[in-house]
Amino acid sequence: MKTIPAGEFKTHCLRIMDDVKKHRQPVLITKKGVGVAKLVPIESEQHDVFGCLAQQMEIVGDIEGPLVDPKEWKVD
Repeated sequence: MKTIPAGEFKTHCLRIMDDVKKHRQPVLITKKGVGVAKLVPIESEQHDVFGCLAQQMEIVGDIEGPLVDPKEWKVD
């Protein structure tokens, strides 16, 4: 893990955050040689299939029943 003094972190904050995101390596921020904070990359979001269309679709009618009335089925 890379270690950076707080003053250097303050000066190069945006560049350091970009490096953490790009290389997925945490950075320990120190004051007087003692760690005070750790900058870590966030976990990528897992997109769940369940409920992904909740606000985009509307269910109308019976979703389990047949589309055509069974009395209208033609059986040869």
